[in-house]
Amino acid sequence: MPSDKPRRFTFLLVDRFTMLPFAAAIEPLRLANRASGATLFEWRLVGPLGQHATCSNGARILLDGGLDNDQPAGRDDVVIVCGGTEIAREASKPVLNWLRRQARGGASVGAVCTGAWVLAEAGLLDGRKATIHWENHDGFAEAFPEVDLFRSVFVHDGNRLTAAGGTSSIDLMLHLIAEAHGDQLAAEVADQMLHTAIRTDQDRQRLSIPTRIGVRHPRLSAVITRMEANLEDPISPAQLAADAGMSTRQLERLFRRYLNRSPKRYYMETRLSRARNLLMQTEMSIIEVALASGFSSPSHFSKCYRAQYGSTPYRERGTGAVQKGGTAEA
Repeated sequence: MPSDKPRRFTFLLVDRFTMLPFAAAIEPLRLANRASGATLFEWRLVGPLGQHATCSNGARILLDGGLDNDQPAGRDDVVIVCGGTEIAREASKPVLNWLRRQARGGASVGAVCTGAWVLAEAGLLDGRKATIHWENHDGFAEAFPEVDLFRSVFVHDGNRLTAAGGTSSIDLMLHLIAEAHGDQLAAEVADQMLHTAIRTDQDRQRLSIPTRIGVRHPRLSAVITRMEANLEDPISPAQLAADAGMSTRQLERLFRRYLNRSPKRYYMETRLSRARNLLMQTEMSIIEVALASGFSSPSHFSKCYRAQYGSTPYRERGTGAVQKGGTAEA
């Protein structure tokens, strides 16, 4: 039953937060107030620096306050961490302690974009369902195995809320608006935002494979799906072809025709992409990254990586390219 008291949201803007998911989270609240003719929601902005926060595009946002003297959120409040690039750097002791204090006070705690990394560092997602931007999924899964990670656009698990980034914040907020004040108000807000397809927690983050590769061929899509699901233990082209009901030569022609590369080359590029994400987002050793990407030999992994990216895994680590937490910009 809706409460007469406005529900308060506190947005924690860490340095280099991403603008789009933050704006997509706060605007539905404003539009809900406007559409209803009442103050259903209130919000404030806080951050470690206290005066302003700089987002990844260089813009600065004025804050309502810092963390030092900030009062804990109430039981009906919602605290949202807005993440962005190089997120692990922002999981400082003051930030983690502040988040734990909000959670102890009974507030719902959530995150958009890479903010889930900070929640996980604080131990607030242990044993919980959560999501994070697809680009950071592999690194997060390796760093926080105690979190039940999903690839959906948002996850609502009790008093824990996570949205993957980009426009997924809209869907999470519409979900909360509908839950508190009905589907009609949520639909009115969606219409105001020209958000014509409200997604649920069952919708996945990335485009379907046919849309992503620009090809609607069921057998090709099925093979690529199997490849993406088996990066750590690659399946041979012959087996992929047999399982798809075609010969190896037919599979080869299919990939050449639509993707201008062999199945082996496509599979290799996909595995190397995963390896690069793990290198950039985790502190896994080179051999652990190699094994997680389907390479049994570190030397072969290094050779293939250099051919693809122009640098060896060791050199990228040595030049400080590793940023645990990743660099998602959505």
